Amino acid sequence: MKLNQVTKLLILSSVISLPASAAELEISITNLTHGNHFTPLLIAAHDADSHLFQVGEMATSALQKMAEGGDIGDLDAAVMGANGVTVTNPAGGLLAPSAKVDSIMLDTGDMTHLSITAMVLPTNDAFVGLDAWKIPTEAGTYTFTLNAYDAGTEANDEIINGGGMSGAPGIPAAPGGDGGMNATGVMDMSSNDKVHIHPGVLGDTDLQGGMSDLDSRVHRWLNPVARVTVTVK
Repeated sequence: MKLNQVTKLLILSSVISLPASAAELEISITNLTHGNHFTPLLIAAHDADSHLFQVGEMATSALQKMAEGGDIGDLDAAVMGANGVTVTNPAGGLLAPSAKVDSIMLDTGDMTHLSITAMVLPTNDAFVGLDAWKIPTEAGTYTFTLNAYDAGTEANDEIINGGGMSGAPGIPAAPGGDGGMNATGVMDMSSNDKVHIHPGVLGDTDLQGGMSDLDSRVHRWLNPVARVTVTVK
């Protein structure tokens, strides 16, 4: 074999064996709901085997803590413990209805998948979520929408009582100050205790009583609930 052929083969072999280059992402997230807020967002880049949640599976205790009370600490720690990278609370607090947080920069390193989550307020255990989206290797801008999921960890009684701890019934708050009080509670007959698409809230129009503390004119939604734009540099 001629020397130049050997050289070409060696160069080709070295190129094939090179690891995939890290991707620099610029991300924007828009709350599409009419009257619901998102709690502090968690954006995570991780490997193919990691998940913040999985539809059809039981919620982890970390997911339950986020879905019922908005606490992303344990999910963040889990990602970091698996050598992933995260951006936490890019909006600097709640993301209001129709609000957008943009120019979120994330260096994915050698991580290959992207996940996003935050609690939807006011609800019992609803959350907006992206589960392990494979990050494109080709530079460009990618836009898609996200659904709201039910963690399956708490009955959707629609009572606002400050309950935000895992396993504590009720809704922590209505951040817009547009919730009711003194509700008797919605009878949640669902037996689905796995993560699933959220059915939305029922609500009512009686802010001084009724069955729900949620206002059906404000807090009801239809999926999707968020729009995400990812620019791969």
